[in-house]
Amino acid sequence: MLKGKLSFDTSRLKIGAEALEKLFKPKAPPLVGADLSSSAVKMVELADAGKGLYRVERYAIEPLPKESIVDGNINNLDAVSDAIKRCHKRLGSSVKNLALALPNAAVISKKILVPAGQSEEDLEVQVETEANQYIPFSLDEVNLDFQVLGPAPNNPDDVEVLIAASRKEKIEDRVAAAESAGLKATVIDVDLYAAQTAFELMGIGTAEEDRDQNIAMVDIGATTMTVNVLRNGQSIYLREQPFGGNELTQEVQNKFGLSAEEAEAAKRDGGLPDEYESELLQPFVDKMGLEIARALHFFFSSTPYNQVNEIVLSGGCAAIPGVEAAITRRTQVQTVIANPFANMEISPKVRAKDLAQDAPSLMIACGLAMRRFDP
Repeated sequence: MLKGKLSFDTSRLKIGAEALEKLFKPKAPPLVGADLSSSAVKMVELADAGKGLYRVERYAIEPLPKESIVDGNINNLDAVSDAIKRCHKRLGSSVKNLALALPNAAVISKKILVPAGQSEEDLEVQVETEANQYIPFSLDEVNLDFQVLGPAPNNPDDVEVLIAASRKEKIEDRVAAAESAGLKATVIDVDLYAAQTAFELMGIGTAEEDRDQNIAMVDIGATTMTVNVLRNGQSIYLREQPFGGNELTQEVQNKFGLSAEEAEAAKRDGGLPDEYESELLQPFVDKMGLEIARALHFFFSSTPYNQVNEIVLSGGCAAIPGVEAAITRRTQVQTVIANPFANMEISPKVRAKDLAQDAPSLMIACGLAMRRFDP
């Protein structure tokens, strides 16, 4: 487990089914990070390159049939399992252990203060007692985990602990999808924390002069825009709103008479008529900037802060040419495109140009792949 981050540490999951308990043992390398988004399965495998560096061994992206996953919930287990199997085959890896993630909305989290110096057993008992106050389900129905964040800000006699819980069926669905594909879910993380792990690899906001700056991680996928504002490595604001690349796909379908698959391929590979850029793409990018500006306004109005120092854009929409300049103009905040692999070596098996194009949409998969290097 990475210091200061919470994920579902498999050695402490409270799982009733014996078969699941056997799956959730302390993690061991090697491991493939597998992000199950609403539009695709994305896999990343990393290796230790020595001297504190990492190497991208391989990656793959496999589209999902429409509505296979909606709002983070697996609606069509067979379709998701088949896509996982195809993606793993495309990856070309012999590694069958997967790190998967739960969507943020499926996890209830809360920071609590507890007396310092407790044994792990006493801490577990206290966490379960505290969790009963915040979780609207019986503890028998959830998987519960916690992470000690460090000394309490205003009281050295206490420590700050982050607790989190998720309904068992949310994890069981992902385990079943992996098993049906002939693979093994050995780590369950959370989208938010996996993305933050990948963000840390970029080194943004880590210099001493960057202390106390607010950095907005903005992820725009197929259906949802997530804004996570970080300050000194900690999340201070999180908002999700319905907006994503599917809106542009639908516009392309309607205007040019294409299927959803054809429209998605045309967006990615080009070949659309000249009016696509002026009549569809540019208005969509403008709306994207407006949605981000709106989200930042909510941040300013609901926190003590009135400034964001930088926007880091990820997700499939971040691959649109010139989008960072458009968002900078709209928000008046410097915007950069996320690339968690920028400081990594790249295996000869990986095409660097393709990886650079796909990098913004691989943040969660990359963060999950980093679980291989947990202590």
